Amino acid sequence: MENLSAFAYLIAAVCFIMSLRGLSSPDTARRGNMFGIAGMVIAIVTTLAMPNVLSYELIIAGILIGGAIGTGIALKIQMTALPQLVAAFHSLVGLAAVFVAGAAFYAPEAYGIGEAGNIGAASLVEMSLGTAIGAITFTGSIVAFGKLQGIFRSAPVTFAGQHMLNAALGGLLVLLVIWMCVDQSATLFWAIVLLSLAIGFLLIIPIGGADMPVVVSMLNSYSGWAACGIGFTLANTALIITGALVGASGAILSYIMCKGMNRSIINVILGGFGADAGAGPAAGAGGEDDRPVKAGSADDAAFLMENASSVIIVPGYGMAVAQAQHALREMGDLLKEAGVKVRYAIHPVAGRMPGHMNVLLAEANVPYDDVLELEEINRDFAQTDIAFVIGANDVTNPAAKTDPASPIFGMPILDVEKAGQVLFIKRSMASGYAGVQNELFFRDNTMMLFGDAKHVVEDIVKSME
Repeated sequence: MENLSAFAYLIAAVCFIMSLRGLSSPDTARRGNMFGIAGMVIAIVTTLAMPNVLSYELIIAGILIGGAIGTGIALKIQMTALPQLVAAFHSLVGLAAVFVAGAAFYAPEAYGIGEAGNIGAASLVEMSLGTAIGAITFTGSIVAFGKLQGIFRSAPVTFAGQHMLNAALGGLLVLLVIWMCVDQSATLFWAIVLLSLAIGFLLIIPIGGADMPVVVSMLNSYSGWAACGIGFTLANTALIITGALVGASGAILSYIMCKGMNRSIINVILGGFGADAGAGPAAGAGGEDDRPVKAGSADDAAFLMENASSVIIVPGYGMAVAQAQHALREMGDLLKEAGVKVRYAIHPVAGRMPGHMNVLLAEANVPYDDVLELEEINRDFAQTDIAFVIGANDVTNPAAKTDPASPIFGMPILDVEKAGQVLFIKRSMASGYAGVQNELFFRDNTMMLFGDAKHVVEDIVKSME
């Protein structure tokens, strides 16, 4: 039975690897999801078939309750809320790791790691690390969820000596883990839990809204390592492999996103970026809102695009909120029929989560070949007649290149201001998620199209027809 379980877990692990491989591209993402589902089914069935299961009733009840909640959320959740949903799920993974570690600490004989007060040193290290990472993931994800959901302010929250405090708490946590291996006290275990919860909170509050997509990715990595650590405690091969895959892939994705945003991966891990910039008022805010802008209509936009030779569409969070992707695809098809070259430019963090815009465009059956990443298309804006921006605010803001006081300074942006004409759909002149006014609004070659993104695009389509 043990050999059979190991073989089944190996098959599940292969499925998880194939799932990650499939999810790396929109055209194979559906197949990747199927591999992931198959791997999880195999892992669950294998675990349930183990001879040391004590209560199928409790397990089945947990699966039914959790499955019902998950299904309900999946059916009701809007695409715009996926970033905060992911953050919320990460918090549950971290909390589960803490609960499992607590159970193992109080009943080690049930896990084959010793007896109460006499747990092996290796198991204590694994348990302590899993507990610490899980608790940090829990509170960190709660803060990230609150910022994305608008419950907390998206602006960085900083105070004097913040980094020194974090460093001191981190050092204290290491000492507690070492002490825990010597004196297996329940007081020390809960001290690790409470201290880790505080660290998770303090690591995320200084990070501003513009950097939150990277934070969600990093928390994803943390949740994976927490699961991996607890997998060692449980001696569960599938959990170890799955946790390592999630942890490693999340870390790699965070690194890629940091490069795409010109940030330091060390600052992400230490909860540092956004802190310095967030100390003062956001650049571009306040009285600059009163500057005049050029506003146009859907008819104006339709006329300009139909007479252009090339159009680059830049989707953002505003498109997701308005669910305008289907109308946008229809507009793109009409432009192609008129002989206009149409492409889509995607910023690495457009929509507050990597791949958010790609999924929405794929949902509307936009051809994959027309969708290009920042590094593939950025140089083409200078030779493009029209850049059509639909709700992408911070990722098109020239202040990222010109204003050292801006919270987004140094972040690579889509160079839409270099296009011959910029058409910018927005509900109002309000700043973006980073709290920074977009200098692009006031450029001579920018025409603002105020209104709900979906309604504006549908009006443009009507004018073209």
